[in-house]
Amino acid sequence: MTAIGLRTHIWNNNLKSLALLAGFPVLVFALWYAGELLAVSYFAVDGGAGLSLAGIHRRALHNAIAAIPYLVIAVAIWFAIAWVFHQRIIDASMNARSVTREEEPRLWNLLENLCISRGLTMPSLRIIETSAMNAYASGLSEKRAAVTVTRGLMDGLDDDELEAVLAHELSHIRNHDVRLLVIAVIFAGIISFVGEVMTRGMFRGSLARAGGSRRGKSGNAGVILLIALAIVALSWVLAIAIRFAMSRRREFMADAGAVELTRNPDAMIGALEKITGRSKVDNAPREVRQMFLDDQSTSFFGAFATHPPIEKRIEALVRYAGGTDVPPPAGLAA
Repeated sequence: MTAIGLRTHIWNNNLKSLALLAGFPVLVFALWYAGELLAVSYFAVDGGAGLSLAGIHRRALHNAIAAIPYLVIAVAIWFAIAWVFHQRIIDASMNARSVTREEEPRLWNLLENLCISRGLTMPSLRIIETSAMNAYASGLSEKRAAVTVTRGLMDGLDDDELEAVLAHELSHIRNHDVRLLVIAVIFAGIISFVGEVMTRGMFRGSLARAGGSRRGKSGNAGVILLIALAIVALSWVLAIAIRFAMSRRREFMADAGAVELTRNPDAMIGALEKITGRSKVDNAPREVRQMFLDDQSTSFFGAFATHPPIEKRIEALVRYAGGTDVPPPAGLAA
């Protein structure tokens, strides 16, 4: 991978990060407006005001605009919470714990040697006690980054392979992949949650209230419900699309970065061979899985996969990094 390609990749990540941050308040406003549509429609029907469709829209828009100062405060508070506590949120969702050199000297020394040799800031280390073989990096800046590995990965890889995985995660940090993914997980991910809550509320509450005998008081209730549902659905779809819009090219770049740091393409290939079919971490949130070393959870025949197939990654390492594709030992065959 050329230096120009890497710079372009980092620039694109920075641009996407800014777009996500800028788009988050817009999505929040859209969801609030949808809620106002439902509220105004409900009270208009309930009180017999008989507002027209345009009247309901004007009142809902007026209420939503009046709420902007409060929305800005709410978004700012959420950003502050996410900035300060994002690592704790991710750790809690994955049952990850931080470790010291005394607790895990092998893992610590491998990471420290990599960072010293390249003049990199050493991220903190975390472990998940599971037999699954996986790893991920997290953090909004290089100085606050963390690398998390599973016990299964540590037990299943030799030193060279484990070093290659650590180098892969360091490359994600250097390439700003981690910051972009964390922003998508913590900031944009809340839209999915709010969308789910509002959608359930519409079907459980608003639909019932807009139906039946109340429908006779206002013929606009069903239309308003559909409009609000469309806004929430669009926001929800956009939030989900953000998760799948993260280029799978980032994994190829991180694999290449691992080879650059270790000068050992076969170690990265060996690690990928061994984790094949063994990377699934039970109960991992879907938002965090996109940060994994490998995640083959897909739908619609792989159209929404967040990671390229391991076979493709190994092929790229063989073709472009001079690696040798050696099948894993029989005992580790998938």
